[in-house]
Amino acid sequence: MAQKPKVDPHVGRLGYLQALVTEFQETESQDAKEQVLANLANFAYDPSNYPYLRQLQVLDLFLDSLSEENETLVEFAIASAI
Repeated sequence: MAQKPKVDPHVGRLGYLQALVTEFQETESQDAKEQVLANLANFAYDPSNYPYLRQLQVLDLFLDSLSEENETLVEFAIASAI
């Protein structure tokens, strides 16, 4: 299982989401990508996160993930839109 992102607990929601996006973009580990995308999809269920997700262009990240060969990433990207 992938480790939690190394984030200062005082950075707030935007900082935490930014750390997740950065980890997703920089990691080579498929397991880490799956875990991070699942976390981002969970954040997408809460409307209070929409401004942050929009600012960080997470929707584009979800859309890009639809074309991945990794079926789990595709499933998490689809789940984020439901």
